[in-house]
This record gives sequence, C-alpha cells and structure tokens, in this order.
Amino acid sequence: MWHDIRSLNATASGLMAVTVVASLAAGVWWISQRPMFTLKTVRVESIYDMDLKHVSELTVRNGVVGKITGNFFTANLEQVRTTFEAVPWVRRATVRREWPNQLIVDVEEHEPLGTWGEDGRLLSVKGDVFTANLAEADDEHPLPGFDGPEGSEKEVLTKFAELRKWFAPVKLVPETLSLSNRYAWTVGLDNGMTVALGREQNKDTMKARVDRLVAVYPQLVSRLQDGSIETIDMRYPNGLALASKALHVPVDATKPVKAMNKTSKTNKKQAPSTSKSSSKTNKQI
Repeated sequence: MWHDIRSLNATASGLMAVTVVASLAAGVWWISQRPMFTLKTVRVESIYDMDLKHVSELTVRNGVVGKITGNFFTANLEQVRTTFEAVPWVRRATVRREWPNQLIVDVEEHEPLGTWGEDGRLLSVKGDVFTANLAEADDEHPLPGFDGPEGSEKEVLTKFAELRKWFAPVKLVPETLSLSNRYAWTVGLDNGMTVALGREQNKDTMKARVDRLVAVYPQLVSRLQDGSIETIDMRYPNGLALASKALHVPVDATKPVKAMNKTSKTNKKQAPSTSKSSSKTNKQI
C-alpha cells in the first residue's frame, strides 16, 4: 500500500474530506449553541385567526414553556406539539420555527356543546370529550347534558341535532340526551318532561316515535295542566304511557282516570288539603 501512490492519494483525500466535514459539523454545532438562538418567545395563535377564549399567555407560561427543551435548532417540534395538546381546551396544535429564537404555535380550541357523563367532562361541537374547568365554558345558559357508552359521542351528538329539529314543531327543546348501555335513548326537554324513546330497530324508529308524540302532544296539553307531564314512554307500538301530577287516581280503581280540573276562583275559604303532594299515575293512550 505504501508503495501505491494512487491508494495513498485516495486515502489522503478521504481523510481530508472527513476532517472538513467534522470541522463543519463542529462549527455548525458551536454556532447553534450561541445565546442568540436560545428560545425567547413561544407565540400562541389561533389556527383560524380568531381570538382564543381559553388558551392564554399565562397558561402557556405556567404549564407549557417550562417543559420545552432545546433552542431554535434543537427543540423537538413533535414534543412541543404534544405538550400543547395536553393543555385543557386545546384540540390540536401545529408548531413552526421563526428565526432566530421563536416558536409559533397555532392552536385550535375545543368549542363546548355540553357536559358528558357525571364526572364533569365536556363534549365539544365536533364530538370530542375533553376535561376542562366547566366554569370557564363562559356560556350564558346551562349547557345540555349528554351521556352514553364510550365511543358513542359522535352518535349522541348527531341524534341531538336531529331531535332538535323533530321537536321544533311543538316548540320543545332537548336539554339532555342519554344513550344507555343497552343503546336505549332518553331525552329531557326544556319543559321538564322526560321522554323514553327506546332502542332503534331501524333508521326510522326514532323519527316515527317522535312524530307520534308531536302529533298528540297538543291534545295532551289541552287535557292536562300545562307543564304537569313528567314522563312519557314512547316505546309502545301503537300508543304511549305517561306520568302526570294532574292525573288523579280514584279510590275505586274500576272508575276511569280523570284529569284534575284547575282550581276555580271563589270567595269562600278553601278547606285545608289532606295531602301535600299530587299523586302520579301512568296512563296508556
């Protein structure tokens, strides 16, 4: 080898190339560690150029910045992204570098639609369940309540939107919606009434049951005291069952159940009542 000039030249050239590359790498590393590239700003912006309601600079400073390691060149952007997505109210985040010492984080916030279950979690308008401070929801009206088996969030959200349209003709608004472990639906309305809709046998089952209730609801209101209907069970194929404080169960069970008349005005003093609570009954129509 030592007598082979061509091999010696090739070896020398290789060593020179390695030396140059190593020197360049060392120079780049030295430059990258200069103080001017130390991260000084992590700027949080909205993905949709809208004002952020729940993610603030204080949130970033207290909960995120201390977890970011490295500088402009060495910061792991994927780690920064996952750190931000662990912050309450953040649905997703994207991260980019901005010369010479900044990170720009674009954030999409959760938009709450209602509560989910009994453990204080929230359901977003996109069907995501997340954990955040309910007091920060900043809604003028109480949030609707939802519940269902794990993985049914988007199905519950879709059904809620359908029920709002189906009950609109009688000016009733769903406020709660739950799907049991047996996949039976129960909806609570803004007049305090609870409606059991049961399980879906086909794609038209729920719509048909709600349409039946909407058709008969004005008659129920006219025959019973307004707002006295507590529960309605629509799982019957050709009728319904209801419980109402306005229905009086007679002592003689052979007599038909009649709705109680509203108290008429009189100048005479009313005799004291012997019962403080109205009786309830179920009636199938």
